[in-house]
Amino acid sequence: MADLPKEILDKAQNIKLLVLDVDGVLSDGKLYFSDQGEEIKAFSTLDGQGIKLLQKSGIDVALITGRESKIVTLRAKELGIKHLIQGCEEKLDALNDILQAMNLTLQEVAYIGDDLPDLACIRRVGFGVTVPNANPVLLKHALCCTERSGGQGAVREICDLILQAQNKFDVAIAPFM
Repeated sequence: MADLPKEILDKAQNIKLLVLDVDGVLSDGKLYFSDQGEEIKAFSTLDGQGIKLLQKSGIDVALITGRESKIVTLRAKELGIKHLIQGCEEKLDALNDILQAMNLTLQEVAYIGDDLPDLACIRRVGFGVTVPNANPVLLKHALCCTERSGGQGAVREICDLILQAQNKFDVAIAPFM
């Protein structure tokens, strides 16, 4: 995501909340089931670190997903994500509920999604993002597309971009220097 247009960086400066879809964004979008029917998902540690850096920098993170999964609950808890909505077919309604509870506007939100249930959110937030393996319709409507695919560090790209646009990146990574 090198050499981003000023318009994208300007919109990222206003972000106070990053909202993520899960399947296809935070994971690779594949559904894995064991012989016993247990669901298995893989999450990128790069994305997890990016989420933690955002939160430590004062930017909240929420998950809105159409499926229900114990593993998503565990991952959200592990990352300290307090806003988790699962089994949600109307993602824009869920997003509006979160915004009302947090007293935020759509312009203060970045949303990353990959398929049609995410489209309304991507079109309405201040910073709508998709991933290269997304449904082509989303690629037409998102403000930008990550270089990495969902589950492969795409979320981290946006976390770093937001921190850089808000001049918080150097402070965020300072403890690791």
